[in-house]
Amino acid sequence: MSAATETKTLELSAALMPNERTGPILSGRVQPEGIRLLATPCHASEMFWRQLKFSEFDVSEMSVSSLVIATSNGPTEWVALPVFSMRHFFHTSVLVRKDAGIEKPSDLRGKRIGVPEYQQTWAVWSRGIFADEFGVQPKDNVWYMERSPEKSHGGSTGFAPPPGVELHYIPPTTNMGEMMVKGELDATLLYLSGSSNLIDRSNINLEERSDIRTLFPDPVAEAKRYYTKTGMFPINHTVVVRRSLLEREPWVARSIYDAFVRAKALTKKERDANLEPFAATGLLDPADRAALATDPMPYGVVAARRELETIARYDYEQGLAKRLVSLDELFAPEAMNF
Repeated sequence: MSAATETKTLELSAALMPNERTGPILSGRVQPEGIRLLATPCHASEMFWRQLKFSEFDVSEMSVSSLVIATSNGPTEWVALPVFSMRHFFHTSVLVRKDAGIEKPSDLRGKRIGVPEYQQTWAVWSRGIFADEFGVQPKDNVWYMERSPEKSHGGSTGFAPPPGVELHYIPPTTNMGEMMVKGELDATLLYLSGSSNLIDRSNINLEERSDIRTLFPDPVAEAKRYYTKTGMFPINHTVVVRRSLLEREPWVARSIYDAFVRAKALTKKERDANLEPFAATGLLDPADRAALATDPMPYGVVAARRELETIARYDYEQGLAKRLVSLDELFAPEAMNF
């Protein structure tokens, strides 16, 4: 009998962003052994702000970048488990104005770029990839950040613009969408509509406009090029648990991790195949069932070490983390071999 079953069932609060991999947890179809998880669906932008500022939930998804930055300042209230509910080739999402003279990544130099939050993982990955792959450094651009210090992750982690980086806060009277439409921005590193959360306030659908396009004419082809070269599928979110809880009940780490693994396996089994992450790599033909035998979105520190060490390096190189943070500072000790 496990430690979990020998213990009175714990009731823990949780917040998760709804998607295919978290769905069974949110619905209650999958529950961690020895735990009753009271899960709330929540948009990531809002969830991370609420956790970093108010510590509302015992368990939640968390921005990998913000966790790295906070940890570089000292021990945090949170301990990570190697569950990675979201991955994407983030740099392929850049939107540009057609009249801004941006035909290729190197043309971003000197341009005005909007971003919901400078330190968010999506932005850190994108800037890191543009630096590594195309030689475009963060100092080459003028940055405009939509979230205010009061409603940003950085407001709780001590964010200040890194030395040499020109950053302006977008005033509350406007937003990234309006600035793109008016020609006051040349590009957006990431564009989020605020209609579904309390943090992001843009609401214009830029992707439907004829004067705006993606930086990469074929984002899937660029994803394929990057994945073929690096073998990395960048990670955005991990799962965190309250540190004080794990100190009292260390078995909780394994129980929660195993539940997420079961949830992921369940959704894959119930569908003909979980095609989204495979198609996102740009490498696999969904009709090729043999190719789908390999999971491009594995959980576990061992399988994701390169991606995790890369985002920690990017946070340090971009002047966001005070020092290079090691993975054993982020993840529960028992999870390092998951």
